[in-house]
Amino acid sequence: MINRELLAPCGLYCGICAIRLAWVSDDPALKQKVAKLYGVEEEQIVCDGCMSPRRFVFCQACAIRDCAQSKGLDGCAACAEFPCSRIERFPVPAGLAFIRQEVPRWRELGAEAWVADLERRHACPSCGGLIMRGARRCHACGVEASPAGV
Repeated sequence: MINRELLAPCGLYCGICAIRLAWVSDDPALKQKVAKLYGVEEEQIVCDGCMSPRRFVFCQACAIRDCAQSKGLDGCAACAEFPCSRIERFPVPAGLAFIRQEVPRWRELGAEAWVADLERRHACPSCGGLIMRGARRCHACGVEASPAGV
């Protein structure tokens, strides 16, 4: 059973998000690195997932999440309008590329199988931990990430 609070409507699955992983790991070095990357204070590295009440500061107001909720959908994978103008205006190019790739996979596989597939593709071959979306190395053990998996 998947944690629905991690199922971001846009397709940026929160289970492999650097912000959330830094928050749940409570790793000061990772929090510092992620805070610097996003231009925020370390104390702002807080997130229980896009669909949770406690979200990262940049994710608190989200037109994509609001749209999916207003339509009664779990996410863009269930929307006939994907990709819409809200998606196309996504402000982070790497995130947009991930969304374009993963929403069709989510649609094809269904949420449970898609999440299992993402977690398998983002699993560190050495320690088994999750490698953050876009990371070149596993934060936990330092092993280089597979280009095909991440």
